[in-house]
Amino acid sequence: MIKKTVNNVTEALEGVKDGMTMMLGGFGLCGIPENSISELVRLNVKDLTCISNNAGVDDFGLGLLLHKKQIKKMISSYVGENAEFERQMLSGELDVELTPQGTLAAKCQAAQQGFPAIFTPAGYGTEVAEGKEVREFDGKMHVLEHAYKADFAFVKAWKGDEAGNLIFKGTARNFNPLMCGAATVTVVEVEELVKPGELDPNQIHIPGIFVQRIFQGKSYEKRIEQKTVRKK
Repeated sequence: MIKKTVNNVTEALEGVKDGMTMMLGGFGLCGIPENSISELVRLNVKDLTCISNNAGVDDFGLGLLLHKKQIKKMISSYVGENAEFERQMLSGELDVELTPQGTLAAKCQAAQQGFPAIFTPAGYGTEVAEGKEVREFDGKMHVLEHAYKADFAFVKAWKGDEAGNLIFKGTARNFNPLMCGAATVTVVEVEELVKPGELDPNQIHIPGIFVQRIFQGKSYEKRIEQKTVRKK
């Protein structure tokens, strides 16, 4: 059995350098790799291209990297609740590539599965399709989208074992599974790390073959982006 466990987040992020392209799982603040993001802030790596659904909020998630001007380009599907993201985009400080959310997911999955590109009807006839190949299938126009190429993918899972098998919980099963194996190195942080054989094989969402490094995460805040409760 291949043991993929590393001792801590510092070891997990060995090899991270300026100018790299990175995938980061999560949707809003749900299921984001908090430990890995904090380590990227500490390392102070610059000129990063980040592929993520959005960029967190001003003082949490990828917003921490934006505040330190560590991100050169953001590939995402929406600006979200991050005022600094919006400010940098409108001022031209940050290169932003807005992508339809389904296309973002599909391009991650294409990279994961080894497909160089996909055709999608999303974005045809809009700015999204400018400069891209367009082809008709069954009477409907589709846009050619190339799979992402990333150096690292940072993923958050609920449980994992030392062989890299993963289980995601609830809504955190968003972009995380699609990014596993979609980069040269996939780094996974988990809330609970167990020995091989302790996970029910029928519950595993991602097999360990898609993971290079896994470590036990700690001190998760799990913030709620927009807290909504029922009136009494």
